[in-house]
Amino acid sequence: MEENMKIRITLISSVLLSALFLAAPVASAKKHGGGDTESHRRKGVELIDAKQFDQAIQELNKEVEAATGEPGAYRDRGTAYRAAARAAELAGDQAGASAKYSSAITDFSKEIELAPKDAAGYVERSQTEDLIRQYDAALADANKALELKPDDALAIKFRGFAYVGLSQWDKAVADFTVAIQKEPDDPQSYDRRAWANRNLKNFPAAIEDYGALLQKNPNNGDALVKRGATYAAMMEYEKAIADYQAALKIKPDDYDTVQRMQYAQAQLAAKNAPPATPTPTPGASIFTPAKIFFAVVILVIIAVVVRLMTRGKPEEISSSRIR
Repeated sequence: MEENMKIRITLISSVLLSALFLAAPVASAKKHGGGDTESHRRKGVELIDAKQFDQAIQELNKEVEAATGEPGAYRDRGTAYRAAARAAELAGDQAGASAKYSSAITDFSKEIELAPKDAAGYVERSQTEDLIRQYDAALADANKALELKPDDALAIKFRGFAYVGLSQWDKAVADFTVAIQKEPDDPQSYDRRAWANRNLKNFPAAIEDYGALLQKNPNNGDALVKRGATYAAMMEYEKAIADYQAALKIKPDDYDTVQRMQYAQAQLAAKNAPPATPTPTPGASIFTPAKIFFAVVILVIIAVVVRLMTRGKPEEISSSRIR
């Protein structure tokens, strides 16, 4: 059961990793191009906010056509492609998601080609590579972004995600710690640092991060479940059960949380059960079948020996006479 829980935790964390990377707003704050270019960009941003991603891509196609040499235009469209890919992924359309992620990578690569000294393109491509689990590539892009802009908080965070994907937990903790210092209100960094600390068996630090998330949002059911799982790993089952119960008040039909709570309850019951009274072992009897057999054999041997020793001797004549 414990191993199954670890697998479930890993699967849940993998899904969350994708969810946390839901498309960021279009990053291009400064205008590029002009006239129709800017109007297409604004319209595309509105459509992204409305989750009308295909229409946003069509609008941002027009921005790219009007400003083919502007790196920001490709960044805008790449962001729309990434958002559309995530939506397709959630809808179960893996083929559509793969195609859109590929288009996003192509756009961010074009942005890098047009502005190789700007960290923004590397950051966006790193974020997208994290989503499609190309962690080595994501790490390389994040490092390049930090080479160009050492204090870029997003690059540090996305490098942390890459380190998580590569199971380099110590480095992930270090990056998320810096990211939290730069952006103390970003819940993603607390969540991922907690996950890295859990894998390092540094459970108190993970508990602290989940506590920080719950201070910001007491109704964060996901943080409650994860803190409960951490308490369970520490064998503090009472606290784990309390967190699971709180999470189920928020989402009563969560079967996974129900299973986790049942496991913690079973472990707590086993932990608190009185020790079993040992069953006394009956004393060994001296009259065992083996002993009886050997005794009979010995008696037979004695009888034979005695018979051999007395064979051929004259019988004693009684001293009494018959009168």
